[in-house]
Amino acid sequence: MDQIISKTIDFVKEKLTGAEGGHDWFHTQRVFKNAHSIAKEEDVDLFVVSLGALLHDIADSKFHDGDETVGPKVARDFLQSLQVDRHIIDHVISIIENISFKGGNVTQQFKSPELDVIQDADRLDAIGAVGIARCFNYGGFKNRALYDPDIAPNLTMSKEEYKSSTAPTINHFYEKLLLLKDRMNTQTGKKLAKQRHQYMEGFLEQFYKEWDGEL
Repeated sequence: MDQIISKTIDFVKEKLTGAEGGHDWFHTQRVFKNAHSIAKEEDVDLFVVSLGALLHDIADSKFHDGDETVGPKVARDFLQSLQVDRHIIDHVISIIENISFKGGNVTQQFKSPELDVIQDADRLDAIGAVGIARCFNYGGFKNRALYDPDIAPNLTMSKEEYKSSTAPTINHFYEKLLLLKDRMNTQTGKKLAKQRHQYMEGFLEQFYKEWDGEL
């Protein structure tokens, strides 16, 4: 198993070379570490958690014209090449297909303790200081405005609207990031998310003061 994990790390590092800074190898590495920390308090298959965390963003649909089939296919082909047991592969693929936030009104179609752990690990990397940095990095990557007071956040987006949104970066805090605290699965995830959520609230308060020229 250690050899498979090692080969998976090498594969992901190579595959994500040159990726957008918020979805690169370092993001995956943080999620991998977060998942292992959370897993210590949960009854889970650590091998599945490791593979799922490493492969969860192997081909994010945001960078493949919205095609959600690319990542699962890349992951399945790779794991099959290592002759990983089929039931483990199927579990990892289900994790990849269901881990992402797809808008506030989309119901998750698959559940498992391993997905709970990885999803919390991934969501923790979307909030707090790193989450703020990632948010603005992606906004810059897509050439989005920082903020426009005339464009209100859309809190009732469908999956399609969420995927195609071009709204200012600040709106993303209300459309996703500030919602994640109450969507954590594990006790460890909930505890860590609370602190990171408060950090984001403080950031937004300061942002608006500076935007309005308050000295």
